[in-house]
Amino acid sequence: MALTPSNMMPLGTIAPDFNLPDTISQEQKSLQQLRGEKGTVVMFICNHCPFIKHIDTALVQLGQDYQGSGISIIAISANDVTAFPEDSPEKMARKARDLGYNFPYLYDESQAVAKAYQAACTPDLYLFDAGLACVYRGQFDDSRPGNDKPVTGKDLRTAIDNLLAGEPISDEQKPSIGCNVKWK
Repeated sequence: MALTPSNMMPLGTIAPDFNLPDTISQEQKSLQQLRGEKGTVVMFICNHCPFIKHIDTALVQLGQDYQGSGISIIAISANDVTAFPEDSPEKMARKARDLGYNFPYLYDESQAVAKAYQAACTPDLYLFDAGLACVYRGQFDDSRPGNDKPVTGKDLRTAIDNLLAGEPISDEQKPSIGCNVKWK
């Protein structure tokens, strides 16, 4: 497992727009269609990464816990599927169905969206406010495969809860750590 930190997009950056295929519905989905009324989480994940497998259940719970809150959650995989066939759109859709994702799981075949977001690793997590300005980017929590810390989503959840409550979000944010995005 190569440990790659996130690039930490500057706070205040406006979310880059996109129009990508949703592996679940087989429909093109844009950021404008999917954005939340109060905020939007964009997360770069994939199927094969041990860091994602470590938090998969917690990501499903995150989607359930914030459903109907005005926060939209969007998952994107940009990995090179030639080198990593486990991350193919068909297998993405199967994983989403098997785990019960209640959020779209989009495929960024060109990797242009991942580059626009400065994504470096899986998971790479971003929270944007109602105006699509970045208010959080960083880790899910302190848990990593093998470190015996519980998976809570504390860092991302605190940022979401503060956004929903109109409270300030600390700019002291820890980078996410994971496998590097598998570039072509």
